[in-house]
Amino acid sequence: MITIKQSCLIALVGIALTACNKNSLEISPRDRVGDDIVWASAANADLFLNDVYNSLPDMNNETEHLDQYTDNSDVGVTWMQGYANIRVANVTPSNLPRGPWDMWYWGKTDNNDSRTGNYEKIRKCNLFIEKVTASSLPDDYKTKRIAEARFLRAMFYHWLWMAYGGVPVITRTLDNITQGDSIYVPRSTEEATFQFITNELAEIANVLPPSQSEPGRPTKGAALTLKGWCELYEASPLRNSGNPANPGGDLERWKKASATNKAVIDLGMYDLYPDFRTLFLKTANNSIESIFARQYMPGKGGQLEGKEGPTIVNGTEVAWGNFQPTQELVDEFSMANGKAIGESGSGYDPQHPYVNREKRFYQTILFNGSPWQGDTIRTVVGLGRSTENEIDLGYSSDVTHTGYYACKRLDESILGSDNRANSTSYQNYMFFRYAEVLLSFAEAENEVNGPTAEVLAAVNKVRTRNNNLPTVEATYGAVDKDKMREIIRRERRVELAFEDKRWWDVLRWKIADKMADGTPGVLNRPEVGMVITSDNGSLVYTRTNVSNRLFLPKMYYMPIPQNVLDRNYKIRAQNGGKDAWVNGQNPGY
Repeated sequence: MITIKQSCLIALVGIALTACNKNSLEISPRDRVGDDIVWASAANADLFLNDVYNSLPDMNNETEHLDQYTDNSDVGVTWMQGYANIRVANVTPSNLPRGPWDMWYWGKTDNNDSRTGNYEKIRKCNLFIEKVTASSLPDDYKTKRIAEARFLRAMFYHWLWMAYGGVPVITRTLDNITQGDSIYVPRSTEEATFQFITNELAEIANVLPPSQSEPGRPTKGAALTLKGWCELYEASPLRNSGNPANPGGDLERWKKASATNKAVIDLGMYDLYPDFRTLFLKTANNSIESIFARQYMPGKGGQLEGKEGPTIVNGTEVAWGNFQPTQELVDEFSMANGKAIGESGSGYDPQHPYVNREKRFYQTILFNGSPWQGDTIRTVVGLGRSTENEIDLGYSSDVTHTGYYACKRLDESILGSDNRANSTSYQNYMFFRYAEVLLSFAEAENEVNGPTAEVLAAVNKVRTRNNNLPTVEATYGAVDKDKMREIIRRERRVELAFEDKRWWDVLRWKIADKMADGTPGVLNRPEVGMVITSDNGSLVYTRTNVSNRLFLPKMYYMPIPQNVLDRNYKIRAQNGGKDAWVNGQNPGY
């Protein structure tokens, strides 16, 4: 299992620091430990690479997850980026959101910046690759570990690519002292950046092992999964070469995404974990469903329960309550008979809205009446917020603003207040898992060939896990491509809720600003919560707009940071071209 030996890491921390005073892409490192020590043994080289692993987004210690940028969850408090920037369309080159745990943060603005950006992490990967290649370490070590470093580099690049489009592709270490202005690198096109990422992943997939004896390191399946995800993103309406209003888009791109995700399925290395609720807990760490995950353990734990769990439990405020599902997300969960709540024959009762819902609903959402840690969650108006979770429509407290909390990924045995103080969450954070691969394959293959038997089998495998839902055929009979697309998108939203996937799906489907029929997009509609009142002992459920959202078309891409444009003249020199950049900046900024 990957660990970081703290005493050694402190000694090595100066080896590969990163942000350049000139262009925020690179820096000349001032080594504190000589190369003759660092690269002389596999153990020391591993310490360096483990530090790169440790720079992956630490999502179980994040306060504001990516779902809080979307229509899946309320932002929690108004100072968070999801509210202060995304929700009010206040995104500029000078204040752009960095993403959860600096997920798409470009790089340091100056040497006083304590944060680590993707280009600092990429530089560490490049340095590792160069030094290990030139070392006298065993060839089998070189082959395996260099492939791992290339995988990590592709991970960092893929977040930049999704956020910004084309970015500078740098595969060597740069030093402004010895190389001067040659360190300045222009933006590659969006297509060229995509090709670099996917070509890298295709090459290392043939080198990485099919299974991993050390959890946390990438395998062949992880490389193919990341490649298949990037291909799915590239094929989707935001970036395909077809009409953006036509979800079918570019057929050849969909074919590539389908083939790569099918290749992961055909490896036979993965399957669905039988129990959806415990899949995300410590007991299922590195399960058969996990493809690539950040590892947590004593000494390197998370604060998930304290930051995201229900605010008031047993009359005491124990957590920050940052997982707050919206009514829109709640409505997406099917009824137990497999039908959406608005479909004929679903059996949905708006005055008993939580009865006879699909199993994942109860394994994801905490609603009025849900049991939790020996208490009952109560959100009814009039109970009081000091000892109960009465819905807060005014953002005056940490209590839910939507009438809901989430329980998915949370360990009910961990008390939130203790968790925040002692980082006692040890469940892994899965960047990729097998259910997503099945849904990605189904989505791409449906665009190529419609709802074939393979498409139905992949979706049904997810739907029927642990006797959850009936199959698509049992629910709907025969379906066409359009209906299957609707089913797959709903399955992705429900299955992957609170796994930081919805933001990217909303962008790539290009449904944030407006829908294909011209109606407001999902991030241009008011956020909805559920207000529950008591009338002569009976509960009355009323959907209520909680807050407004505004999403502008330019926000499908983040702006290139102003400090990058100020420093890197080769980016500024670009004008127009395929990606319609003006002075290196994305359109609209």
